[in-house]
Amino acid sequence: MKYRKALFFAFLVLSASAPAWAEVRGQEVEYKSGDTRLKGYLAYDTAFTGKRPGVLVVHEWWGLNEYTRKRVRMLAELGYTALALDMYGEGKQAAHPDDAGKLSAEVRKNMPAAKARFTAARDLLARHETVDAGKIGAIGYCFGGGIVLEMARAGVDLSAVASFHGSLGTASPAKAGKIKARVLVLNGAADPLVTPEHIEKFKKEMKAAGTALRFVSYPGAKHAFTNPDADAVGEKFKLPIAYNAEADKKSWEEMKAFFRSIFGR
Repeated sequence: MKYRKALFFAFLVLSASAPAWAEVRGQEVEYKSGDTRLKGYLAYDTAFTGKRPGVLVVHEWWGLNEYTRKRVRMLAELGYTALALDMYGEGKQAAHPDDAGKLSAEVRKNMPAAKARFTAARDLLARHETVDAGKIGAIGYCFGGGIVLEMARAGVDLSAVASFHGSLGTASPAKAGKIKARVLVLNGAADPLVTPEHIEKFKKEMKAAGTALRFVSYPGAKHAFTNPDADAVGEKFKLPIAYNAEADKKSWEEMKAFFRSIFGR
């Protein structure tokens, strides 16, 4: 009986110490790059107090969809303020690979405009009341993974960059000392879109640039291995993509450890 009373008392103390109103707050946000209106999604957890690191999240080639928003909320639960940015403008999304390819190609062929859109989102995040402006990182998925690597190459002020099954190639290889961020690449070893030659060339580029790089490949994982919808989408459109639950979990834990080593949480 005394033991049960002690447990009950401990439960009351713990309950009283946690704010009843603590929650992940998500909101749609609008911002601009030049004349282009951009539509993002920002989230943070009110259970955490004080300034915290901010993390930008760059969507897959489908655009800023619910999957991207889910990752933003997951980052918020870890104690970050996260912002899913809009690389296409007006919150455009694609439901077919042909349309997604056109949208992503438009961004890739004009990297100065892409950098401007990314930087506009970074500035918005840095100004948020919950964010420590000196601690900003970025993650991206597929198309977004390639974009965050390009932003690192371009010398955008970031502390850390993590690419999930992103492309590695570039028309503008990193110059020595240009990259400010530490870089983490989480790659599917069975991804037909990222060849061993791509990987070797990328690693040489990062080494020549003097970049702190961690590269992890997951055996058996294909392209888009973190997205649970990949199986259905791959089957529907005959795309070489597939979800891999083990690689999804391990890559997220790898990212958490990477950010923890840099941001302390």
